[in-house]
Amino acid sequence: MKKIPQRTCVVCGNKIDKNKLIRIVKNNEDQIFYDKTGKANGRGAYICSNETCIESLEKSNVLNRTFKMEVNKEIKQKIKEDVVNGKR
Repeated sequence: MKKIPQRTCVVCGNKIDKNKLIRIVKNNEDQIFYDKTGKANGRGAYICSNETCIESLEKSNVLNRTFKMEVNKEIKQKIKEDVVNGKR
């Protein structure tokens, strides 16, 4: 039986199977975006697919801490819209 890798949600801190999480990436050009394939190059952050974590992503500074840079409100909103609109 193949072991499924686990990742920690950056919002709530729960460990969940990687394939059930939403991946957000910061690439070498410091662009931050929703990675629906899960294979984009760059630093990845994972969040749960539950509404609470998705809502908190926009309101909190968790992406600022994770990516060690200022993530503006428009980027957070775009990521949230992409996730909510089912681009998965």
